[in-house]
Amino acid sequence: MAHLRHQQDAAEMRHQLTGNAGLYHVARELSRRGWHVMPTVRNARGADLYAASDDELRVLPIQSKALSKRAPVPLGGSLDRLCSHWWVITINANTAAPTCFVLTLEEVKAAAHRGVNQAGTVSYWLQPKSYALAEYQEAWDRLGSPSDAARNQAADIAPNSY
Repeated sequence: MAHLRHQQDAAEMRHQLTGNAGLYHVARELSRRGWHVMPTVRNARGADLYAASDDELRVLPIQSKALSKRAPVPLGGSLDRLCSHWWVITINANTAAPTCFVLTLEEVKAAAHRGVNQAGTVSYWLQPKSYALAEYQEAWDRLGSPSDAARNQAADIAPNSY
C-alpha cells in the first residue's frame, strides 16, 4: 500500500513540475517580448499569470495549460467556469523545445469537446486537433505589443498640429 502511495505522489509531482515548466516557459516568452509577467497563486481560480506593459495600461490575464506531450487539455465540468481572455497551451513542456499555442477564451469554448463518463459525469476537453493549429502555434503577436497601449494613449491625447 505504501508503494502505491509513493507512485501516486511521484505522478503528482511530475504533473506539478510539468505545470511549472509550462508556466515559466510562457513567462519567459512574454518577458522576451517586453511584457512584465506576474505569476499568480497556483491552483487559484482564474489567471495563472498576468502580463503588463511598462505603464500598466495593458494588463492581460493568461491561463496556462502545460502538457508533457500533445494530448487533450482538461477544461473541467463546466465551460461557464472558464475565465481569462487569453489561453496558452504548452506541449512538450518538460523538454528543451516546448511549443506554445495562443488562443482566446472564445476559441477555447467554441472548440471544447463534451464528454460523459459511465457514471454520467460531464467533462470538457480541448482536443489537439482543435488547438495544435498553425494559426495558434507560437502566435504571440495575437496578444499585441506591450507598447501598443502607450502608442494608442499618445494618439488619443496628442493635440492636432493644424
